[in-house]
Amino acid sequence: MTVVSLDALVSGARAGKLVSFPTDTVPAIASLPEKSSLIYAAKQRSREKPLILMAARADEVWAFTRGSDEEYAIWREVATQYWPGALTLVLPASELVPRVMISSSDRDANEYANQLSHSATVGIRIPDRAIARKILAQTGPLATTSINLSGQPPLLTVSEIEAQFPDILSLAATEYDTELQGTGLPSTVAKWTGENWQVLRQGAIKIDQ
Repeated sequence: MTVVSLDALVSGARAGKLVSFPTDTVPAIASLPEKSSLIYAAKQRSREKPLILMAARADEVWAFTRGSDEEYAIWREVATQYWPGALTLVLPASELVPRVMISSSDRDANEYANQLSHSATVGIRIPDRAIARKILAQTGPLATTSINLSGQPPLLTVSEIEAQFPDILSLAATEYDTELQGTGLPSTVAKWTGENWQVLRQGAIKIDQ
């Protein structure tokens, strides 16, 4: 792990490198959306497990989704209530979502273009952590997930991250607004079914289905 300043981490992310930074839940590993294959390789993660598109502001993520005016009204209402915060919304994906971010279970069912018009989804979230939003405001939306080897618990300390991921860029402790660790709980994941919300993972917050 290479410990760097915030400016260097932002520059590295923009250049397509893997980076790590604190969030309100657990520390994240992140990349540009089109470089998210690097996350799968580093974590030894199955392509059937999707990543989360994280951004500094809600208005930066809606373009990556598609829905009716009525659906957007529902989604924005939920976002206003829970964001910034530990809620990931899984919504229909627009053509702006890079193919590499569409899970293999979505991509293999039909041609990619057909999936974008049917069942492909993207998870989106705005973290409730000032340092994370400061980074994301400069990089734009990033593909993210917890930093750990797939199937293992999330890493919560700098020493753990350094031991398992020596080649990524990680934010220097002097840049943190507070300590590295967030709540230690993952975000709650809620998927839009077309009619209501299906909670796929109960995490740090509760949401009405």
